[in-house]
Amino acid sequence: MIGNRNASVTEPSREDDLPVRVLLAKVGLDGHDRGLRVVARILRDGGCEVIFAGLRQSPETITTAVVQEDADVVGLSMHNGAHLTLAPAVVESLRDAGLQTPVVVGGIVPPIDVPRLIAAGITAVHGPGTSNEEVVRTVHEAAARYRRDG
Repeated sequence: MIGNRNASVTEPSREDDLPVRVLLAKVGLDGHDRGLRVVARILRDGGCEVIFAGLRQSPETITTAVVQEDADVVGLSMHNGAHLTLAPAVVESLRDAGLQTPVVVGGIVPPIDVPRLIAAGITAVHGPGTSNEEVVRTVHEAAARYRRDG
């Protein structure tokens, strides 16, 4: 690991050739992790380093893991209908810690809720049927913006 991309001090440079580090997690009590495991494989195959935080995480544990693991992007899997509460809580926890780490949500999210999530700071939302290529592209683009502007 080279430096902490999330540190509040300005780094002299970022190495763009480093693989994207994405932290994947389920927030709250949702116990369905098969989709998250599939996305982990898709992202690994797409050149990302995947940190699999797994089930039953809180916004605070995700924030702690982002700092400890030097993650570029957070990927949340939502299947229990709590996306309007839990996903913004993760963004808020990250911002409270001084982090601008992008958060991507995947899973069962009604299209009517997507604008509210984007307004709450979620970078992107992908539902069923999203192609593997689009998932990888979204994470890589979010990481590139974060590394550039972060």
